[in-house]
Parts: sequence; structure tokens; C-alpha cells
Amino acid sequence: MPNKTMKAIRQYQFGGPDVLRFEDAPVPALKAGEVLVRVHAIGLNPPDWYLRDGYRSLPPEWQPQLDFPLILGTDVSGVVAAVADDIDDFAIGDEVYSMVRFPEGMFGESRAYAEYVSVPASQVALKPAGIDHAHAAGAPMSLLTAWQFMVELGNHEPNPLQSSRHQPVPLEGRTVLVNGAAGGVGHFAVQIAKLKGAHVIAVASGKHESLLRELGADEFIDYTKTPPEDVVRDIDLVIDALGGPTTGRFLSTLKRGGALFPIYPLGFDGAEEAAKRGVTVSTTQVRSNGAQLLEIGRLLDDGTIRVVVDSVYSLADARKAHERAAEGHIQGKIVLAIE
Repeated sequence: MPNKTMKAIRQYQFGGPDVLRFEDAPVPALKAGEVLVRVHAIGLNPPDWYLRDGYRSLPPEWQPQLDFPLILGTDVSGVVAAVADDIDDFAIGDEVYSMVRFPEGMFGESRAYAEYVSVPASQVALKPAGIDHAHAAGAPMSLLTAWQFMVELGNHEPNPLQSSRHQPVPLEGRTVLVNGAAGGVGHFAVQIAKLKGAHVIAVASGKHESLLRELGADEFIDYTKTPPEDVVRDIDLVIDALGGPTTGRFLSTLKRGGALFPIYPLGFDGAEEAAKRGVTVSTTQVRSNGAQLLEIGRLLDDGTIRVVVDSVYSLADARKAHERAAEGHIQGKIVLAIE
């Protein structure tokens, strides 16, 4: 077992990156059904900064009332340091990766910005041997999001974001446009669409074109020069990795019977127009799933799917990592590394 204290990033109030503190914290206690992971790397995701500032973008009735100090983060790669007595699937020394307690822990119970994190064993998978911890930590939330939107749902829970159950659509032989294609979810969506036999149109700023073509994009649109909704029509599926209030602009690009999947659906107000156009608009909530991480891990292991890392910071420099995220135009994932 590890020592009783560890280094972690904690915060005592909501705010910008400057509220993040590198300090001592208790090592989490291990409960039944859990493994304790000695963390080697942590992947950053938008829910990290949403929680850091108190989820101000959510409607007031959805905003959490939380106890401080908070430890942010969900995505980890590391080594099993201890296992509960009822765990047979993992052993001390196993290299693993995980998206920790999401969404059930999204209001502060995931606690991944730390040297140790406890994780339900059902949410853990063996780390792909073909990639290092930094790249493995960059995968879980973004890759599971793309996978659960495009290939297979990760749960049977009611969708809190819409009344109907999300349904992935066939990709083989279809034309798929990915907006925000260079970001965390977007660069995986491009690769999954191509893997499943789609013709892929990637939308991003011009500096990302070379990478996105390497990842499988058949066509590229530099949105800083050409609004994609002005030049494309008859698309089968739009994956809008940015989403939000502007996602409705893609309705005109879709053929009747097509689908628009906004990763971040809040603010969309085009339901009436979508119905008139015969377009399905659907979203889902990504959920932790160790079995899917194991399945997808085979694609990471053999290089079929690549994790692109934008930048790596030490755990102590989490503030700088959040400042980098705030700059935008991220290529792939930002990662925190722990020696």
C-alpha cells in the first residue's frame, strides 16, 4: 500500500486556472469493488474546466452545490497499486487506464488530478501495450464519447439530455462531416468514421489539415476561410464536436433522412427546422465503461486509432495546462504527467 498522503491538484473556490493548487492530500481509501491506481498520466477534458468554474454554463437549477476542496479530472493511465478483496480481474502491477466515475462523479467525485485514484473495477481496462501512459491517458473520455455516439452506446441508462434513446447510424458508404475535427473528440471521430467505411469531411482551421488527412479525412474545410454550411450539401451525418447554440447551422448540409449529432447539445434550438427537413438530431451522455475501453484498446494497441497529444505538463503545472486549454485551437489532447 502507498503512503497515507499524496500530491494532488486541489481548489478551494470556483474560478480560473489560478485557483488550482499543487499540495498534499490524503490517499483515497479503497472500497469494495475498486482498485487503487498509481497515476502516471492524466488526460484533460472540458468537464475539468466546467467543474473548475462551477459549471456556470449550465442552467442554474443544474449547477452543483459542492464541498471544497475539489480534485478535478476523470481520465488516467497508471499502475494498479492495490485491489479490494473482492476483485479478481486485476492485480497489483497491472498497467491500466480509465475514465473515472463519469458522469456519476462529474461534480467532484472522480478526483483524477492526483498521484493516486480509486476506481470501480468495472471502469478499468488494461492499458494498450503499444502506447505509453501519456497517450493512454489522452484517450478515455474523448474516445468513448466518439465511440458511444457513433458505434455503440455504453450503457442502458435513460438519456438525461433527450427523451428518446440515442441510436448510432450506419457509417459504411456514407458521407460524414466532423466539425471541430482536430480536437479531442473530433480527431477520434474522424478516425472512427474512416475505419467504419465512411467518406470523411473534416472541418478545422488550416494548420490542422495535414494531420487530419493523415488520420483519414478525405476532404478538408478550413472554417476560417469558408463556412462549411455554405459549401456542402447532402451529408448523411454531421458530428459537431463543438456543438452549442451554433450547431443548427449544419441542418442545411444534411440530406433528408440524415442525422446531426452535437456532442454538446445545450443551446440547440432548431428542432422545428430539423423536423421540416427530415433530419434526426440526437445526443447522448458518455459513460464510463471498462469493457469498451478494453475493446477500443486493441485499436489503440495496433495503431488503427491514434491518440494525438497536443502538449504535456507536469501535475504541478496543471494551471499552465488549463491556460493552454483556454487558448483553444488544441490539436488532440492535453496531458498531465507524473514521474
